[in-house]
Amino acid sequence: MPTLILVRHGQSQWNLENRFTGWWDVDLTEKGIVEAIAAGVLLAQKALLPEVAFTSVQLRAIKTLHLALEACGRLWIPETKDWRLNERHYGGLTGLNKAETAEKHGEEQVHLWRRSFDVPPPDLDPGSQFDLGKDPRYAGIAIPRTESLKLTIERVLPYWESDIRPVLASGKTVLISAHGNSLRALVKHLSGISDAEIAELEIPTGEPIVYDFDNAMTPGERHYLRDR
Repeated sequence: MPTLILVRHGQSQWNLENRFTGWWDVDLTEKGIVEAIAAGVLLAQKALLPEVAFTSVQLRAIKTLHLALEACGRLWIPETKDWRLNERHYGGLTGLNKAETAEKHGEEQVHLWRRSFDVPPPDLDPGSQFDLGKDPRYAGIAIPRTESLKLTIERVLPYWESDIRPVLASGKTVLISAHGNSLRALVKHLSGISDAEIAELEIPTGEPIVYDFDNAMTPGERHYLRDR
């Protein structure tokens, strides 16, 4: 039966520094590298070996994918990188320390920006040091200036339907290495989580989440691979 594996990238440098990251490209920490390798070791231990992989165009997700695949002996499988699996764009919050931002704007407002379904952070200013307009990986793409989870879903789900789901429907075991919010978008869809309840869902770093599908491509309950 088709099986989907979701892995949020290992701890990044800005995760460690408690900064809003979004589309800005940061590397894994040493802990993040360990988490990514551990995810691959767990895949091997559970004999759940991916056959096709998808990831974003961001370094932390790509590295996590490669480290995990190497650890389970599957570095050779086909992989596709696409910006639509990128993290949610945090707009004008990009690069800011989360605790300091909460002190400035209030915890309630920052929680609304971070966890609400349809309230985006302030726009990123044009010409900001975090403006990606000249980044070659986004050539020809209308880079958002900010995104809510709702807006993130609006780019993730069409890609899921057009590119990932058909591969899964062919009976493959598919691994997606992505980000907290792009994976929240998928989990919301697959598990039927409401707009209100999705605010409480946290996707941990480096912990494989598994969905088993039946022949009608109906997903079963999600579970952590470690509990399988």
